[in-house]
Amino acid sequence: MRDIAVFSGSAHPRLAEEVCAHLGVTLSPARVSRFANDCLEVQLRANCRERDVFLIQPLVRPVQEHLVELLMMCDAARGASAARITVVMPHYSYARSDKKDTPRISLGGRLVADLLVAAGASRVLTMTLHAPQVHGFFSVPVDHLHALRELAAHFRQYDLSRTTVVSPDLGNAKEAAAFARRLGARVAAGAKQRFADDRVSISSVIGDIAGRDVIVLDDEIAKGSTVLELLDRLRELGPRSIRVACTHGLFAAGALKRLGEQPDVLEIVCTNTVPVPEDERTDKLRVLSIAPALAEAMRRIHDGESVSALFEQPAEA
Repeated sequence: MRDIAVFSGSAHPRLAEEVCAHLGVTLSPARVSRFANDCLEVQLRANCRERDVFLIQPLVRPVQEHLVELLMMCDAARGASAARITVVMPHYSYARSDKKDTPRISLGGRLVADLLVAAGASRVLTMTLHAPQVHGFFSVPVDHLHALRELAAHFRQYDLSRTTVVSPDLGNAKEAAAFARRLGARVAAGAKQRFADDRVSISSVIGDIAGRDVIVLDDEIAKGSTVLELLDRLRELGPRSIRVACTHGLFAAGALKRLGEQPDVLEIVCTNTVPVPEDERTDKLRVLSIAPALAEAMRRIHDGESVSALFEQPAEA
């Protein structure tokens, strides 16, 4: 892969290093500095001319800092005559801003997509967008991956004969059903109503829960309000065991600690699309790596092979 150059912003360098190890390439150096007036400066410190450039940067806290870094990395690669610039954005936080549900608000998901393209992005590689329609916000090709394969491989170590996969709401039910098919499990969903960013109500759970081993599956866990509300409804139905899984473990405002303190939650599983600080982790947390999946997708993009053929295959035996 002589003509590939991979750079990382400051959001998740450990993931970038792991991806490069699977690709068999060296992570190219980049420098992020700050002027006296608080403006950022980004320098890509390796040759980009006529090369296939990949910029790895999830949009995680502080989101705005990491977004500006990514925009400047795109601009720097374009100015250095890169042949193609692929933004590898495992977590797109602005995907939550996908609809105009109150007057006079910005559609942040579309705006940031436009900014990335304007800065020079030729292609986007991302994982488990909060809403499928966000895919269409980008005017360049988007490879939208999922982590169901990695999550399913983890849960197959358990007896799944009495397992039900539970989606917190109907919006995530399709993904939960696909995950349940991979495990040979049943599926259920909560009836959720959101009143604010951190205030939700789940009136009921539709599906078979009593006496069964439950896996709660969501795309992301931020403050954990939805999962905690769902746990209350599940307890009323008498599950045999409860595990919690998600792709993006944001765990803001002490969410991981609150979930870990739930005595009937046996395990909390997420992937490393976003970094989870070591000092915030609990004994119940399991972090799965999506670096091999990202690396293989990047290799296929570089070689002009199908990415969808890799990630939309049937469940493994």
